[in-house]
Amino acid sequence: MISNTINEILNEQINKEFYSGYLYLSMSAHLKEIGLNGFAKWTRIQAKEEVEHGLKIFDYLINCNSFVTLKQIRMPEFEFEGILSIFNHIYEHEKCITKAIMTIAEKADEENDRTTLNFIDWFIAEQIEEEEAVKNIIKRLELFGEDKVALYLMDKELGEREN
Repeated sequence: MISNTINEILNEQINKEFYSGYLYLSMSAHLKEIGLNGFAKWTRIQAKEEVEHGLKIFDYLINCNSFVTLKQIRMPEFEFEGILSIFNHIYEHEKCITKAIMTIAEKADEENDRTTLNFIDWFIAEQIEEEEAVKNIIKRLELFGEDKVALYLMDKELGEREN
């Protein structure tokens, strides 16, 4: 059985993952509106992935005979100041999610909850991948600057993402 502390922090993480989905959808809509369809597709797929992360935690709680408490999801930002600022925002957001995941791991370790610790290891690895992917996009956006051809090619490349 999961402790009340672990249950509460996992329920909070479900909310954070669903909020992440909302945030990425908001960014996707903005990117679509300004004509960057590839970036829009990338962020929309990312939104779906974040919701799947929330559902993974949801299922874990159910499978552990614990309870799920769904909380209100706050409204995401919807006004952005350029593609680089969007990805810098994504990077900062992902670092916050990583910190939250690490807190879950620390609490599980403190409570000697090996089941949750094993479960959360997948999320730690996933966060490493997500932060790295966003950092690489930011590096390229910084490198290309205002070069419209490079932005077009990058948009096309990101639009090829399948999942």
